[in-house]
Amino acid sequence: MLISSLRRGLHGLPTRLPALPSRVLNRKAMSTYALDSYLVTPSELSAALKKNVNSKLSTAPKIVPLCASWFLPNGGRTGYETFLASHIPHARFFDVDAVKDPNSPYPHMLPSATDFAAAMGKLGIRKDDSVVVYDSKELGIFSAPRVGWTLQVFGHANVHVLNNFKVWCEEGYPVENGEPASVEEVEYPVPELDKSRVVAFEEVREIARELGKEGAEDVQILDARSKGRWEGVDPEPRKGLSSGHIPHSFSVPFSDLLDPTTKTLLPSSELKLLFESKGIDPSKPIIASCGTGVTAAVIDAALVEAGYPVEKKRLYDGSWTEWAQRVSPSDSLIRKTHQEDTAATPPVI
Repeated sequence: MLISSLRRGLHGLPTRLPALPSRVLNRKAMSTYALDSYLVTPSELSAALKKNVNSKLSTAPKIVPLCASWFLPNGGRTGYETFLASHIPHARFFDVDAVKDPNSPYPHMLPSATDFAAAMGKLGIRKDDSVVVYDSKELGIFSAPRVGWTLQVFGHANVHVLNNFKVWCEEGYPVENGEPASVEEVEYPVPELDKSRVVAFEEVREIARELGKEGAEDVQILDARSKGRWEGVDPEPRKGLSSGHIPHSFSVPFSDLLDPTTKTLLPSSELKLLFESKGIDPSKPIIASCGTGVTAAVIDAALVEAGYPVEKKRLYDGSWTEWAQRVSPSDSLIRKTHQEDTAATPPVI
């Protein structure tokens, strides 16, 4: 009887719901809107959004589409311009370039917990809302996993990534353009950072110095940049930054994790085979890295889909932009493929 009344109330029909405690309504709303997996399809998101109560008077948890479009600095366009051109109805925009540590010389470092809470509050996102992060339709999957990961490490419980907006548009789901409707700012509680999901420069440097030595912990460092940047033959998008890679790291370009046509993340079985083909061992610790900590989160999401243990995964926040500026030349911690090949080949006498 109670369940029947709740269901009728969520569709706006007369009931005795105002007399029920708000916590009962919230629990029902949470279970009604629940999305089962981290990656969600456009059809799953569409069905969930239809159950939203889009009234400013409602305090029930909502499904919030969150656009996290971002492009490399040499891309000639911005994520917000892409958002204005086309976005999911009622979506909000999360600015990857703004919600970060403003005092760091490196881009996209995690913000403070206070700044994170302020950003979520301004977006009108409540602690118990379910957030579905998505990318531009041009790139499919690129920066959305980074924002999803950020929400997770700050303890937001209901986080998902859309797989993906390109497919959403191609399958004819609704879109809007122009400035979004204003949202009411809310009070988002200041969270605690889950430090077990993040690794800093000093620790990565020590790991890199020891990798390959007898008795050293066998940590696997996965690099999401393109193979050419990892090899040191292609330039970095940031002027003056050396390309190359951390010694003993694995090249896992994030583009290899995507379907070349749909730009969706590959199915779990294919991701598992891909990681196995590169020799990635699920029983050993993994550190994901990239250029600035953005596409490293694509690796993180792919590892989740492939069934790799969550407790063995961390992300190097500063990634290559920090690494290439902070390691000492005397440490020989920037490797290029041709240097490794030369070192492995005995000189001809």
